[in-house]
Formats: sequence, structure tokens, C-alpha cells
Amino acid sequence: MQTVQEAGKTLFAAFEQGELALSGRRVKFMERDWQPHSQFAGVALKHLLTAADTGGAFSYHLVRVEPGCAIGEHVHATQQETHEVVAGDGVCRIRNEGIDYRAGLISLIEPGVRHTVTASEKGLLMFAKFIPPLL
Repeated sequence: MQTVQEAGKTLFAAFEQGELALSGRRVKFMERDWQPHSQFAGVALKHLLTAADTGGAFSYHLVRVEPGCAIGEHVHATQQETHEVVAGDGVCRIRNEGIDYRAGLISLIEPGVRHTVTASEKGLLMFAKFIPPLL
């Protein structure tokens, strides 16, 4: 039987290889490259849905934080953000509160709120959604 950690990695891999079904066309996620974060070492994003795909409504991203790495303190002035933890674990700090990140947890970060995410030695895989879109 697969562990929760293995199942999360399998799910995440399925989305890496999946596709976006839009009216009249499909976009294979393999065609969208992982982008290293411009400010935070060991963090990469795959932009699955952008404003161009959603009519400017929201964006949806795979996020990979390597073991022991962090998405340092930052703020999104206008976006509401959700994190859906798929595999691994870590800690998110929002308003000085530490939230244990583990598979199955969803967190909501309001616009204008500073936050950080630090992965454990297992690393961290999650989905992030932004309303309005990040990109």
C-alpha cells in the first residue's frame, strides 16, 4: 500500500504530466516549463493556468520547495492566495502564526498579509491559486 507521502507525489506528478481542457483546445502541462523562483533558491513554479487561460479571473500553479528551502517573507498586495499541500511538510508563517503544512491542508492568505513557507527535510509540494491572477 502506498504511503500518504507517495500518494501525494503521484498526484503531483499526474498534474505535471496532465493537461488543461479548454473549449476547443487542450494544453499539455509538459509544455509549460518549471520556472525557478527569481528571489528564492530551491523554489520552482509551474504555471498551469494564467490570466490568459481564465479571462483574468485567477491563476493556478504547482509549487515545489526543495528540502530545507523557503519561500521567504513576501506579500501579495492585491491577490488572495490559497495553498493546497499535496506532499511533504513544512511551516507557513502568517501574521506571526506558525501553521504546520502537511498533505491535505489548505490555507488561505488574504491580500496584503506577509507570509513565508519553509519546507522540512522532506521538501514540500503544493498547489497555489491566486485571485486575481498572479500572472
